[in-house]
Amino acid sequence: MKKPLIGVTGRRFRLSLLHAADPRYGDRCVDTALADFATRIAAAGGLPVQLSFDAEAEAACDWLSGVVISGGQDVHPACWGGDTSVVGDLDPRANPSVHDVDRDAYEIALVRAALERGIPVLGVCRGLQVLNVALGGTLIPDLPAGTVSHLSAETAPSDGATDHVVTFADGSLAWDLFGEQMTTNSWHHQAVDRCGSGLVVTGRTSDGVVEAVELPGSPVLGVQWHPEWMVSADPALTWLVQAASTHLAERSHIEIERCTP
Repeated sequence: MKKPLIGVTGRRFRLSLLHAADPRYGDRCVDTALADFATRIAAAGGLPVQLSFDAEAEAACDWLSGVVISGGQDVHPACWGGDTSVVGDLDPRANPSVHDVDRDAYEIALVRAALERGIPVLGVCRGLQVLNVALGGTLIPDLPAGTVSHLSAETAPSDGATDHVVTFADGSLAWDLFGEQMTTNSWHHQAVDRCGSGLVVTGRTSDGVVEAVELPGSPVLGVQWHPEWMVSADPALTWLVQAASTHLAERSHIEIERCTP
């Protein structure tokens, strides 16, 4: 059985941002994806590949068996009907923490292409928010200060602070994977507001902030924490590889049937 090909999205920025980068190439751009995703996907039996913005979404999904929409900067408010007046004219290639409309457009298209083909999708942190926006949902632009630390000062990898406990809905995929409750890490200041079409909330912290969403009937999961940085075992990426293996087997079976006289 072939290993399922799992595409992981990332950021694009200028080489000059890297310490001691050769100044001759400082204006050239590099694509990056966190190695933690690749390491854990490979350990779970998948074949991880980094997806450049140039890997056209529809064509990429002809090959992929699973997709990870990774964490990163805020989704541009123009994508979900937010207040665009607060957005400055900043260059994401010079500062990978500011809005990147190219990344937004690519990841939204990738989510939609994957969903059309039944390809399993895992949205991580920003990726959960991209999943929601791709389905027509909206975001809370800045969470108010509360008793739960959503923008943790802890460094990765981390299992998070003891106050960041996520409670999951009974009977959900998240419940099956994580149990009734789990303490998670957290590095975000935005969150889901109104869910996109078909999405349901299956995990929240005690202050009501959305921490997990699903698309019932489809292999789709969004988590607001970072499973790739959890020190304790987190089954999210293992689930993705297993779901991708199932998708690959089903697709291979269909292709065999089509070729059989």
